[in-house]
Amino acid sequence: MEYENIIFEKKDRIARVTINRPHVKNALDGPTFSELAAAFREIQEDENVGVAIITGAGNTFSAGADFKYLSKLRQEGNEKTEATGEDLFEMIERLDKPVIAALNGYCIAGAFELALTCDIIIASENALIGDTHARLGLVISGGGTQRLPRIVGAMKAKEILFTCDLLTAREAERIGLVNKVVPPEKLDQAAEEMALKILGNSIPAIGVLKSCINRGMEVDLASGLKLEKKLAAAFTYPDKEQRLKAFAERKNT
Repeated sequence: MEYENIIFEKKDRIARVTINRPHVKNALDGPTFSELAAAFREIQEDENVGVAIITGAGNTFSAGADFKYLSKLRQEGNEKTEATGEDLFEMIERLDKPVIAALNGYCIAGAFELALTCDIIIASENALIGDTHARLGLVISGGGTQRLPRIVGAMKAKEILFTCDLLTAREAERIGLVNKVVPPEKLDQAAEEMALKILGNSIPAIGVLKSCINRGMEVDLASGLKLEKKLAAAFTYPDKEQRLKAFAERKNT
């Protein structure tokens, strides 16, 4: 598939997805959601890909929804886009491979909800992160009211959503919303280093760990423990012997 709104690259088991609409601060519209969904479907199906990185071109991750595009749809009496953010967000969350979000500049509203679906977030020092739906008289529909409290707690989530204040990267790191903060010029390097560190481990096992955590967050502790036991029992350990052998050889040297 040829892409107009994203750049999609695969190298050394890492897939890099870059939102590429810098002229509108990488705003998200229907065609962009469709291209992102197509890219992540390919990532899911490609056995040679172990980790994905999503970022934005230029100096912005994404300023959120493309309101000119949405206004045009309303004028045409068509509320349906080519793909929805909700579909993409669920796809990333259910992907059995880890996804790293590399945030540079603005990460607002729909883009913020997109980042919340990723497994690890690395932000540049110039990142500004948050949600502005309430400022515009809008209500979140992409899962932000559910995912954000599970990460930072209900009271902090309410503060972020009610005030519409944007968090600096350091503040986001302090409250556990961001894993790591780096200088802007080192963002790509930091994301790749994290991806390579993950790739040193068993991606099939990590896929099960991701599912255990994400699905476990939806239920109580007792149900989560049962889920963990069930998924662990069903796991076939495709690279177990190879990894145990390599570990033994390292130990004996």
